[in-house]
Amino acid sequence: MTDTRKYATGRRKTSVARVWVKPGTGEIKVNGRTLIEHFGREALKMIVEQPFEAVSALNQFDVFATVKGGGLSGQAGAVRLGIARALKEINPEYLSILRERGMMTRDPREKERKKYGLYGRRRRFQYSKR
Repeated sequence: MTDTRKYATGRRKTSVARVWVKPGTGEIKVNGRTLIEHFGREALKMIVEQPFEAVSALNQFDVFATVKGGGLSGQAGAVRLGIARALKEINPEYLSILRERGMMTRDPREKERKKYGLYGRRRRFQYSKR
């Protein structure tokens, strides 16, 4: 028996998403909650659904994802990358479409560390001439 589910990992900032995608009715669950329950904002819901819109497969796949770390924006980006990678496993023809729209690239931007002698990562003390 072949397993129709495909697994992929997505990362963004400090968030890590484990994503399972299988053919279905378009139900998306994140940490056991519906998409809008977990993310709340419509913009984040749209980010998560972008890979399906790109390959014209909205409401054709069910998604189950667990996300840890970071905030809601980072988690949405991580789930999006995980979905895109899983769709590529389901149908390799999707790869060029997803890559064209920048969904196969892991966003490398991370928080810059605080430096000693400064108030933050770049904020300096106020200059005093006298």
